[in-house]
Amino acid sequence: MLVDYNSLLLALGVSATCLAVTLVGNWFSRRPDTFLLTCAAGLVPLVGGIFIYGSYVDTPRPIFAILTFVLFFIGFSTIWMAGYQFRTRRLSKGRFLLGSLTGIVASVVPMLAGYDGLAFMSDNAIIGLLLLLTAREYWLSRHEAPTPLYGITILYTLTAISFGLCAGVLIADGKLVLGHAPDNWAEDFSLAICIAGMTGIGALSLALHQWRQAALHRHEAITDSLTGLLNRRALFDLYGHRSFGPSMAVIIFDIDRFKAINDQHGHAAGDLVLKLFGQELSVGLRPSDTVARLGGEEFALVLDNTLPGRAEQVAERVRDAFAAGTISVDDKSMVCTVSAGVATGTVKGLAFDDVLRAADKALYEAKRNGRNRVEVAAYLHAV
Repeated sequence: MLVDYNSLLLALGVSATCLAVTLVGNWFSRRPDTFLLTCAAGLVPLVGGIFIYGSYVDTPRPIFAILTFVLFFIGFSTIWMAGYQFRTRRLSKGRFLLGSLTGIVASVVPMLAGYDGLAFMSDNAIIGLLLLLTAREYWLSRHEAPTPLYGITILYTLTAISFGLCAGVLIADGKLVLGHAPDNWAEDFSLAICIAGMTGIGALSLALHQWRQAALHRHEAITDSLTGLLNRRALFDLYGHRSFGPSMAVIIFDIDRFKAINDQHGHAAGDLVLKLFGQELSVGLRPSDTVARLGGEEFALVLDNTLPGRAEQVAERVRDAFAAGTISVDDKSMVCTVSAGVATGTVKGLAFDDVLRAADKALYEAKRNGRNRVEVAAYLHAV
């Protein structure tokens, strides 16, 4: 026994409703992923439009078609906006208004004029375009999570093609006035694609949500929450297994008299100093250089593929720039300084631990020699 068209519409409406509820539920588990909520908001008018269109199929009154057009374009424009929000983490009201108003005007006006065939041509063509634009948003984000994003892009594109076929069949038929809902093989094919695509896009959207959560947890595990720099664990993950030759160097920085800053100005001032030094340390770095906060007021800078003497120059530049600046706290200005220890690898190669330890010893030598200075590891002169 074949399932009739209205039953398939009902199935699509129920599926869309369930998907909207699921997306909202997942949004509650991680509020920053607001694209899920926006996508769910777009599904709500689509569900309403699907059920009203079912009424139009049975009783082809223009008001049912107009309501369907309005709800469809609000829904599909919102889903396009959700794709943009996923990519940029910003809402785009311009996209929503452009998609909604263009679609509504292009379909409602001919429907009111009695050209329902032309109205459905415009409806299908513009919905197909909106879906292609949505697919583009996810395609542009594919580097973040290739597997689910390729899948979402393909499914939105296939659904767009199915609407394009509906428009193409109506255009080929050439009837500007139908008097009833379009009834052809393209409509049946599009409905089947929509049901399958909705299921697939929903599953992949949830997978994408989980992917982002896992990526966030990985990022939090290797990042210092105060400065946004890598933490000690991340630094050892990157370099703990490497042998340091003469073209690799480690610089350890320590903010001078940091305890006194906390005692005299408060911990908020101390946090500000750490943030500002982290920013200063990140200025002018090459992609191959790595900066991290080791803990407390200690920071490390690893220079890869560097020329002899450059590590000392970099350390002096950072030291000089930080000492030259003033930091304002509660309408008071203060000057902070930093000491640094520099160590490089050897021709035979040294473990990261050994180079880090040598740089640490040089740092303490800088502290003993009066602070606000750079010292080079003593063993370098014997290599």
